Amino acid sequence: MSAAGDRLQDTAREAALALPGTDHGYPFTQHLDVYKIAGKVFLIVTDDPDEQIITVKCEPEHARAQVRGYVSIAPGRYLDKWHWISLGPGPGITKRLVTNAVEDSYDLAVERLPRRDRPRSR
Repeated sequence: MSAAGDRLQDTAREAALALPGTDHGYPFTQHLDVYKIAGKVFLIVTDDPDEQIITVKCEPEHARAQVRGYVSIAPGRYLDKWHWISLGPGPGITKRLVTNAVEDSYDLAVERLPRRDRPRSR
């Protein structure tokens, strides 16, 4: 079952908040809900009702495969287009795919943290 925009955004938020050490806020603009682990961004949820997307960190090879495989996945909107992808509602964008994308993005952010700053477990 495909996720509509608001469900896609809600799914991403729920997945992010379930991960240890997650913090979020609106540091850039009132329409960008930014999720971080120890200061490292791993998810941006666009609150603009005309543009219901999420942006996540992604390994470059996997990012290119996702962009090729789904019409509603594009190179990252606000960040480095090589390491980030943006997902919008559309065919094949399921709750599981969104949750996996958020969790993978979180894991990539955690890998870049010094061991002392990493959450205990996930």
